[in-house]
Amino acid sequence: MLILGVLLYLLPLAPLRNALSRVALTRFMAVLLIYLLVLAGGIAKWHTVVNSAGAQLGFACSAECYTSGLFGALFLPSIIGGDVARLAVGISHSPRPAAVITGNVADRFLDVAAQLTLVSLGVMLLPGLLPVPFEAPAKPVLLAGVVGAAILFGFAVALRRPLLGGRSIRFRRRLAQLSHAIRALRRRPGRLVLGWLLGTSVQGSYVLLTAFLGITCGLRLPLRVWLFAWPLAKIAAVLPITQGGIGVREAALVVLLRPFGAPASEVLATGIVWEGVIVSGGLLAGVTAFLLRRWPCDPRYP
Repeated sequence: MLILGVLLYLLPLAPLRNALSRVALTRFMAVLLIYLLVLAGGIAKWHTVVNSAGAQLGFACSAECYTSGLFGALFLPSIIGGDVARLAVGISHSPRPAAVITGNVADRFLDVAAQLTLVSLGVMLLPGLLPVPFEAPAKPVLLAGVVGAAILFGFAVALRRPLLGGRSIRFRRRLAQLSHAIRALRRRPGRLVLGWLLGTSVQGSYVLLTAFLGITCGLRLPLRVWLFAWPLAKIAAVLPITQGGIGVREAALVVLLRPFGAPASEVLATGIVWEGVIVSGGLLAGVTAFLLRRWPCDPRYP
């Protein structure tokens, strides 16, 4: 609310109200319905990936896990906060908790890969170089990323022996289960590719829906610009400073689209309406997860 409040304070309210007033309730409900249908693809992706790791979850169980995560993301820090709820439900149903954890981590990597695929596609489709405002911070951002990756790698090397040299039988058993889940994923590269394709389709559908809402709000931008900016804004929402990325996503969109000539008020209006779709979908997902708890959840082998 603080981030959104700052945006509302800095931007003129009249154009924002005008843009929001263009979104009819019927159009909002149509976008919400399509959003819910696309979520079925997300459930199928998660189900495929975690079972490839050996989680042995039926589709109803996977749907309960996924919808629980969507609901939890509304109240937990960043968009990854929903993974806590998703894993809690998955571990309670699966005979192989390590496989659920491994599959969920792999699923997140596939999501990031899908978003980077869309960003790369947007960059390739741009008629020329990126706008000048993006060129100046490019090198510092790249350098910061390299330094951060180097630090993480150094920590991993330094802590490898202390972490893996534990003498606890329970620890070594869990480590063996984790290694088994990783090997199971590596033996099924085709399913990982399928997960990446499903993830790219799901994220691409979200880009199209947001672009459609942008047109409704009076924001007309080439689709390639949305392909470049929207996934980056979603990646920014991973920062654990908000619930479900609310506020961060909208601020990132305003910053990313402004160099392309997009009016900030219309960008913020589009982001607010899309946030309404996400919140409504998350609440409906919570109801769905509650109802799926009554569904028999027998283990299924991949």
